[in-house]
Amino acid sequence: MYQRILVTTDGSKLSQKAIATAIKLAGLTGAELVALKVVQRYPQSYFEGGMALVGEDVKQVEKTWSDAAQKVVNAVKKTAEDAGIKTKAVVVRSDVVSDAILSTIKKQGCDLVVMASHGRKGIKRLLLGSETQHVLTHATVPVLVLK
Repeated sequence: MYQRILVTTDGSKLSQKAIATAIKLAGLTGAELVALKVVQRYPQSYFEGGMALVGEDVKQVEKTWSDAAQKVVNAVKKTAEDAGIKTKAVVVRSDVVSDAILSTIKKQGCDLVVMASHGRKGIKRLLLGSETQHVLTHATVPVLVLK
C-alpha cells in the first residue's frame, strides 16, 4: 500500500500523536518512515521578530536550533526502529515550513504524509497561516491530518 511515509514534527505534544500514528501505519503496511522537522531561519529584520545580531551570532543560533531539531527527529527514528520500522531522520532549514514539507515529499519519494493540525481558528489562523492547509492544498500524495 504505502512504501514511504513522511511524518512531520514540531516537537509538540500534538505532533507526538502524528508520530505514533505514522509508526503504526508503517508497521501495518511495511512502509519506511521519514521523520521531518523544519527549522526556520533566524529572522533578519525587526519586523520579522528578530533582534539585530551579527552574522556569526545568527549562525550560532541557527546551529543551536538545527541541533535541537536533529535530537527531535533522532528520537522519532529510535522509537520507530525499536518498533522494527526502517526510518530516516531529516532536518530541513527553510523560511516556509509548508514548502519544505512539499519539497521533502518529492526528494524522499514519500507516498503519504502524516501531520498534526493545531486547529487555530479565526484571526490566529488568518495571521499565522496554516502550514497544514498549504500542504493539503498542494501535496500530490494523500495527507493524513490528526487533531
